[in-house]
Amino acid sequence: MAKYFYIMLLFTAATLFSFAQNVDSLKNTLEPDSLGRWYSGNPIPKKKLKVTSFIAPAILIGYGFAAVYDNGALKQLDLSTKAELQEDHPLFAAHVDDYLQFAPAAAVYALNLSGVKGKHNLFDASMLYVTSAAIMGASTHFVKQGVGRERPNNNGENSFPSGHTASAFMAAEFLHQEYKDVNPWIGYAGYFVATATGTLRMYNNKHWFSDVVAGAGFGIASTKIAYLIYPYMKQIFNKKKDSKFSLMPYYQPGASGLMLSGRF
Repeated sequence: MAKYFYIMLLFTAATLFSFAQNVDSLKNTLEPDSLGRWYSGNPIPKKKLKVTSFIAPAILIGYGFAAVYDNGALKQLDLSTKAELQEDHPLFAAHVDDYLQFAPAAAVYALNLSGVKGKHNLFDASMLYVTSAAIMGASTHFVKQGVGRERPNNNGENSFPSGHTASAFMAAEFLHQEYKDVNPWIGYAGYFVATATGTLRMYNNKHWFSDVVAGAGFGIASTKIAYLIYPYMKQIFNKKKDSKFSLMPYYQPGASGLMLSGRF
């Protein structure tokens, strides 16, 4: 059974790496520089949704939901995976996964500060990461509350999906998006780290195998969505910033206050 587990884990990782290799067929409204970077002051090009780029995360999420409500082979895989890991490593307790989930995102900042520039400047990259985190956090929170799956260690009913794994794969996709045009191997390295994070969650008996698979899907999809919607968010922000208005006090018999006027 251990061999079967590792085959499944490698299959999941291979699916994610294959998904990472899909280049979005997106039309840019402006031409970037030779490395595909966009800098502040230049509008980030709006991107068109390519449904095929969401196939892999949809499959991963779908697998997770199927396993939650399945009483057959998928449930047995969760149970046997837990049994194998606990039998081989009953006292395993490493909390490096609490920090490893952020490693791919930290790599984006480390590379930028060392002179290896990504697709966006640090401000836009930071906003993209924050947007991804907001989408991931909200989606996983509501699903956890709605599903109410008990953890394998019986310590809570918020097992599905794995938040740590979602965070790790969100960061891995963020690293991939920023550096796929610079050096694809930089982006792929993030997926290895994310896969290790998910594996550690199972070794620590915090999550079922299907929790980790679904978490990977939620994380990747969150970053994909953020990269689609951020150009529109920035456009709205820039329009508000360019608005001209003035705030001045006024006084007339029987009334006084502040008056706002201008062009929005």
